[in-house]
Amino acid sequence: MNQVADILNLANRVQQQNVEAVLATVVRTEGSAYRHAGAMMLICADGRSVGMISGGCLEPHIIKRAFWLTRNGASVQTYQTGDDVSYSDDTDTDTGIDIETNTAELTVASNIGNRAISDSDSDAYSYIDSDVDALLDGELNFGLGCNGRVHVLFERLSTAMSLLDSIQQVRNSQQPLTIATLISRDNLRSHSPQLPIGIRLDIDAYRATGQVATIDGRQVFSEVSAAAIGFIHNVITKLSAHTFDKKNADYMVIDSDIKSNITSDIKGNVDDAAPANASQCYVAQSAWLIQQIRPQIRLLICGAGNDVMPLVTMAKLQDWQVTVIDSRAQYATKARFPQADKVLCLPVHDHETLTQLSAGAAVAVMSHSLTQDRARLAILLTQPNFSYVGQLGPRYRTERLIKEISASLNRADDLTNIATLTDAVTKLHYPIGYKLGGDGPEALALSIMAQISAVIYQQAQPVIDNQVELSVIDSELSSDTQRSLVEQRYAHD
Repeated sequence: MNQVADILNLANRVQQQNVEAVLATVVRTEGSAYRHAGAMMLICADGRSVGMISGGCLEPHIIKRAFWLTRNGASVQTYQTGDDVSYSDDTDTDTGIDIETNTAELTVASNIGNRAISDSDSDAYSYIDSDVDALLDGELNFGLGCNGRVHVLFERLSTAMSLLDSIQQVRNSQQPLTIATLISRDNLRSHSPQLPIGIRLDIDAYRATGQVATIDGRQVFSEVSAAAIGFIHNVITKLSAHTFDKKNADYMVIDSDIKSNITSDIKGNVDDAAPANASQCYVAQSAWLIQQIRPQIRLLICGAGNDVMPLVTMAKLQDWQVTVIDSRAQYATKARFPQADKVLCLPVHDHETLTQLSAGAAVAVMSHSLTQDRARLAILLTQPNFSYVGQLGPRYRTERLIKEISASLNRADDLTNIATLTDAVTKLHYPIGYKLGGDGPEALALSIMAQISAVIYQQAQPVIDNQVELSVIDSELSSDTQRSLVEQRYAHD
């Protein structure tokens, strides 16, 4: 299983069991970091934990401290992973925002061991509190040589459950969701609503309705000053204008110019010469993690042979949603593919279901049956709504299938689908997968996963030296010599 799925499952179980838990989320990284913003880890009071926010370096420390760090609410901690990084002790390098962290090393009582310090560990809390004066603000340097810095948000599951519920909702609906999480704040406490660290705003809801609300539907403010309302709208307007590139998460610092009444809003900083009804402009600065929670990648495998089994396993390790279809009932069984989300015996003439299943999905056609592959490709290439499509087998075999599909369209004088087919063929990956070396179903599965991931995440694809370029639709099939060469280079069949 993938970590996200494991976190969702464990969170639901501990809630039912009334077990306290803390969710740790990476909200920002600087320099080299093993995990990106959005990575999560769930730590339970009974010793269970799942997920990773580093390569395993920070986790033992975090498990010990998670409950102590959240005893007064959510907090953001900073961890430095290299001695060579030059950062100021308590200031964000890019923004000058005071990072509200407390990252000095703690030594816990020996009877705690490696488990989490829960609220019931009164002795441990007493031990920690006795040394509270020794705690220093700044980064906790682990000296790992990675030369990076990781900012981690800690929050109790009772408050973090709205995030996990939103993730589950996205997985169920297949509709993305944009949210923004408050990481740090400067100059806000006296002039703005008491926005707690870790509050998450629903950016999509604001774009649709103009209403400012958290992801669980709560209104952010009801009775606040005009300056506070202006601040919030200024922040969320800038957040909602953000566009993502290749990443699903970005760190944003927002400056908000606020005009406030001096006597009521800025107590303790009033100029004696200022009139009672004077106002003052100041800048309220806050830092946010804006994320687009995206649905799982969906993989549709057309074929249920034995070589599909490792592909299903690898896809589920990546938390992909996997559907296996085959027209042969003896192959398309759940017993053969217990990890798959769906296994369907789908007749080759059921075009409507195939179109629905392939919408937005990565499709691997690998039935080892000319009849099945031809029928599946005919629909996929004339109604292309996939994110990726690949065909197993040597190039000349796939070219044969395409020519037969093209010929049937020509006989029907279907000019529209012929044009669609010609364009879709340029997006067809065949032979499927990268030539990585190795042999057998597992090597094939690895090559397919690598290619699908590269296409979906828009990564540069490797260039295969001396790759034979063959015309598909407008010329005769390749010569026997060319076919022989291709078979030698691509043995995935």
